[in-house]
Amino acid sequence: MQPKTPFQQDVDAFLDYLKFEKNSSRHTLSAYTRDLAKLTVWLEAQALFSWSDISEKRLRYWLAELHRQGLQSKSLQRLLSSVRSLFRYLNRQGVVEGNPAKGLSAPKASRKLPVTLDTDQMHALLENSDDDPLVVRDQAMLELFYSSGLRLSELVGLNLESFKEEYQQVKVLGKGGKERLLPVGSKARNAVKQWLTVRATFPVKDEQAMFLSKQGERISQRQVQNRVKRQAQEQGMPTSVHPHMLRHSFASHMLESSGDLRAVQELLGHSDISTTQIYTHLDFQHLADVYDKAHPRARKKNKD
Repeated sequence: MQPKTPFQQDVDAFLDYLKFEKNSSRHTLSAYTRDLAKLTVWLEAQALFSWSDISEKRLRYWLAELHRQGLQSKSLQRLLSSVRSLFRYLNRQGVVEGNPAKGLSAPKASRKLPVTLDTDQMHALLENSDDDPLVVRDQAMLELFYSSGLRLSELVGLNLESFKEEYQQVKVLGKGGKERLLPVGSKARNAVKQWLTVRATFPVKDEQAMFLSKQGERISQRQVQNRVKRQAQEQGMPTSVHPHMLRHSFASHMLESSGDLRAVQELLGHSDISTTQIYTHLDFQHLADVYDKAHPRARKKNKD
């Protein structure tokens, strides 16, 4: 077995620190291991002998080379974060004096605009008069997604006691354990009440859960995803529909109607308004499409 290089020994010590002292998750440890393996391979290829030989300039060239080789921005950002953390550890251990990765940043990833359904498509998706118990349950879930902009995890986590003021409000537990109180529209209220009359016929294993599987357990995220997709297919939707698309549609339609970015931010539970601002880009794209189709000087001339 080939002996470990000093670089690899220090990396292994750092990974042990993460595992035994920081109690990092298996997923986190796996990501750090992959990232730092790239670093040690590069260091050996550079014929460097000491951590102090690694300068900010050298790291910048390395990141640029990885980017040219096709490593995406998100992966580069995570890699850089791993290298920064390693150097912070080495600094505390007295192995290095500074952190050459501190001033570096990865290229920003281009942000994809969310896919949404337009209002006509949403109305078509929500039009359902089937009285099958599972369909009644699905209808209540769909209405809540669109009425209140819930995340999938928030909907699955709802309890009977989550609803307030005669089902006009719902309390959800969002990211980071943050609670927020959201309004519930009249269509969603009616759908929820109809589901509750049907819920009593289900074998109840989870007394608190708002939405149950047919076995009486709290419905899973995967089940909700499958049911939303199925409902969309039955309604002839032109695209694959998932729960987050309904949240995107809620946000886009609310912003288009109100223009109140702060209010939409609060409703969605975004801690940073820049996350909400993506919907302004979506709204502008819609306006630009309308402009291109409608403005006399923007329309392409028809060929004779």
